[in-house]
Amino acid sequence: MTKAQQGRKAIEDAMADYRAGDYDSALLTLAAAVVDEDDYLDLAYLLGLCYIRMNKYDEALLYLEQLVTSGINDARIEQCRFALAYIYSITDRNKLAEYELKKIISDYGESARSLSGLGYSLWAQGRKEEALECYRKAVQLDPENKTALNGCGYIMACLNTELPRALRYCETAMAADPNNIAYQDSVGWVYFKLNRIEQAARFIGKAVRALPENSEIRQHVDAIRRKAKK
Repeated sequence: MTKAQQGRKAIEDAMADYRAGDYDSALLTLAAAVVDEDDYLDLAYLLGLCYIRMNKYDEALLYLEQLVTSGINDARIEQCRFALAYIYSITDRNKLAEYELKKIISDYGESARSLSGLGYSLWAQGRKEEALECYRKAVQLDPENKTALNGCGYIMACLNTELPRALRYCETAMAADPNNIAYQDSVGWVYFKLNRIEQAARFIGKAVRALPENSEIRQHVDAIRRKAKK
């Protein structure tokens, strides 16, 4: 077996470990691999995916950014940009997330996934009206997409607009994923905006018990308490 064949086999073995959820073994295999230039991007791609799964975001960025700047144009690049947007979002670098998602939309067209991600990044920057427009488009493209429905309904509630529709959207999302804490909180928040405090307290109470340190959910709890005192 030539060195190139050995390198290719190492990547295949590491991919099998990755798919099995054994990210440590995959990384060990890749660390020992010697690959030629033609296989390096496959190596970098898999390393980036492993590091994301292990929540090692700085390491993941190192490899994913190599792919998106490599000049190749295949399905991996779209996935890498989504992964970059995810990392930037959860590390509060929302302007960078916005860039990656707009690049995805420019290169591959609009989808409920890309528009929902862009909506979230805009929301995180305080650009609520723009965020709502993205979520509206996402729902139009995929009326059953629970992420789009929940995001659209939640921002509607925050903007005090179309509250009956907001409740319908959020309840539809929660029906598709009843244990999703964010969806429970969203339903409760719409109820709060509708001045249905008892229902709001029930759903937001579930959410805060599951995620007691979440600052946004805590703000909703405080709002309910202030309303109840009045």
